[in-house]
Amino acid sequence: VQLQASGGGLVQTGGSLRLSCTASGLTLNSYATGWFRQRSGQEREFVAAIVWSGTVTRYTNAVKSRFLISRDSAKNTVSLQMNSLEPEDTAVYYCYARAITTGREYWGQGTQVTVSS
Repeated sequence: VQLQASGGGLVQTGGSLRLSCTASGLTLNSYATGWFRQRSGQEREFVAAIVWSGTVTRYTNAVKSRFLISRDSAKNTVSLQMNSLEPEDTAVYYCYARAITTGREYWGQGTQVTVSS
């Protein structure tokens, strides 16, 4: 099982990035999937999640109205569209998948997002 995250980079304040996480060895439709982030010197924190067929989503308050999580079942990929980025969004972003029935979790390797002021 592998989760491959991509799409991070350096962007100016107000810019946009799109993160993608492609799964191999599991089918994301059977998992709750989403993103956490870890700022330098801080603990990992929840950002967004999507479950079931993609009709249920959750976001941390700090990113509501700016980030959009989506899932492409055909590509077995979960994406995070990040708009109106702020320096506070600078972090390593990790995708995860949690089995709905067993709770077993898998994590991607992380992708760095840096927002310059």
